[in-house]
Amino acid sequence: MKKLAIIATLILSMAVVFIGCKDKRSPGSVYMPDMAYSRAYESYAPRDSSIFTMDPNDAGHKIFYNTLPPAGTLKRGELFPFNVPNDSNGLLNLSSLVKNPLEPLTGKELEETGRLFNINCAICHGAKGEANGPLAAKVGGVKNIITASPGYSDGRLFFVMEYGQLNMGSYASQLSREQRWRIVQYIRTLESKAAPATTTPAAKTDSATVAKK
Repeated sequence: MKKLAIIATLILSMAVVFIGCKDKRSPGSVYMPDMAYSRAYESYAPRDSSIFTMDPNDAGHKIFYNTLPPAGTLKRGELFPFNVPNDSNGLLNLSSLVKNPLEPLTGKELEETGRLFNINCAICHGAKGEANGPLAAKVGGVKNIITASPGYSDGRLFFVMEYGQLNMGSYASQLSREQRWRIVQYIRTLESKAAPATTTPAAKTDSATVAKK
């Protein structure tokens, strides 16, 4: 009886060793899977294509999950969306109704926005917005921001960066919504720098005084 118990113990021990150590990269058999693996779906976890689908037309056969945020939600820290449609009415009329939601630029913000402008805009428009960037001649049709922007509202300038216009593409993927509004503010600072200096008119001579002398 004692020998039988010893043999049974050895067999059980060997079974545990072989089962638990069959793969060094695997933890072996999981005793409590609910504690080892989350039952909730992880957003960025690999999905089994035989169970999940991103095609709405296949939603009846599989679990539809497209990883997109729910409609109407905003990313934390993000500004409200720009809902002006990308058409002529949006450009010419509706965009002018949208006001810049940001406070005026401070010293550090002005410096950072100038850096973003030089990286994304000055390549065509030039550092001072005068359409003399390195690629201006190759692209063609680059506008002089300084002469054009005073007649444009903040919303219209943002519209152009949101959707693009003519040879200029959209910068919605390169710059966040806040950065685009900041660049609109930065363009306004370029306008003020380019404003012609006002000359003080010469003092008028009092003819009566001159005649008296």
